[in-house]
Amino acid sequence: MTFNEKICKLKGVVQQYAWGGFEFIPQLLGRPNEEKQPSAEYWMGAHPSAPSLLLINQEWLPLKNLIDNYPEQLIGETVFKRFGELPYLFKVLDVQDMLSIQVHPTKAEAEKGFDAEEAAGIALNAPNRNYKDRNHKPEVMVALSEFWLLHGFKKNGVLADTIEMNIELSVLLPLFKKNGTKALYQFVMEMDQQEVNAILMPLVKKALRLKLTNSINRTDPAWWAAKLYEQTGIPENIDRGIFSIYFFNIVKVNPGEAVFQKAGVPHAYLEGQNIELMANSDNVLRAGLTPKYVDVAELMKHTLFEEVVPNIMQGNPLQLGELVYPCPVPDFGISKIDLSASINYSNKTRSLEILIVTAGGMVVNNELALKRGEVVAMLPGAVYNLTASGNCTLFKAFVPAL
Repeated sequence: MTFNEKICKLKGVVQQYAWGGFEFIPQLLGRPNEEKQPSAEYWMGAHPSAPSLLLINQEWLPLKNLIDNYPEQLIGETVFKRFGELPYLFKVLDVQDMLSIQVHPTKAEAEKGFDAEEAAGIALNAPNRNYKDRNHKPEVMVALSEFWLLHGFKKNGVLADTIEMNIELSVLLPLFKKNGTKALYQFVMEMDQQEVNAILMPLVKKALRLKLTNSINRTDPAWWAAKLYEQTGIPENIDRGIFSIYFFNIVKVNPGEAVFQKAGVPHAYLEGQNIELMANSDNVLRAGLTPKYVDVAELMKHTLFEEVVPNIMQGNPLQLGELVYPCPVPDFGISKIDLSASINYSNKTRSLEILIVTAGGMVVNNELALKRGEVVAMLPGAVYNLTASGNCTLFKAFVPAL
């Protein structure tokens, strides 16, 4: 195939997970949501489960197939030799309900886990499958709205205060003070459901009362514990994931701010919209707040039981109008670009770049016009200039210099 054009439109795939919202992504993409289905994620990339389509020679073709057949033209020789694929997956997320408490493995552990499950004959789509591929899954998120997440264990003193201030949890304080975070978390994750209910049922009831009277806000773990059950009522068995809401840092991220999450850091998205970029993987080990498969033993093997002080990145200026959010991995990089009538942006690509417009509109090389929600792929060697007559915001995913 001849690739006469190095600047091509791209169409992603909407993922309709139950925790997603109903309006943000359809409105972003300009697509009516007549079926009233949740739109949780918009995937832009070449993951085999949901590859994007690339407009090549007036034909929409699966990006993954193009990369498989023409890797040097699509992602560049250096990237292909290093990764063998497009090493990142780019997403837009709309989080209406809390996601599962989760941890991602390192690359070495993902390889071992994947090979072990393959040898055991566990099907890739089996509900008890942990490892969908042999890759790690570090990720970075940049907030599009006020965004809330759980990120890592609280500092020891803060965690001790949290346990002590909530009388329902105070029975756990001696264990934590004597044996630390790992022993505490293992104890509650392996606890019999009856004991979980005995501790968490009164905690949840109190949280619901406090939220109903507007006595708490989103900085309080009780607010999120109450949100989990305020619509459905308290079930017979309380989800043990609520322990994590109290043990982890609750982080607020403002629009344009970013958080990077390395392997082993336990986390969960709580609410809001963001841009997310990660290694090209779907490996997730879950600990609760989900109907999906939970494997406590596997999760414990890969969790970092260390104090985390969340690092909220503001972005570093690279060129006029561009902020780069440093990510300590070779798989991906991300930047936010703000255009105006007086600020344009120019670049030459080394590998495949994917750009999505999140506000306003722009023109590429005075030829290709793109509005909010539209996506463009820049193939290796593309030289491009972005201009706008008014304010325009876009996000760019790329592979850092190797």
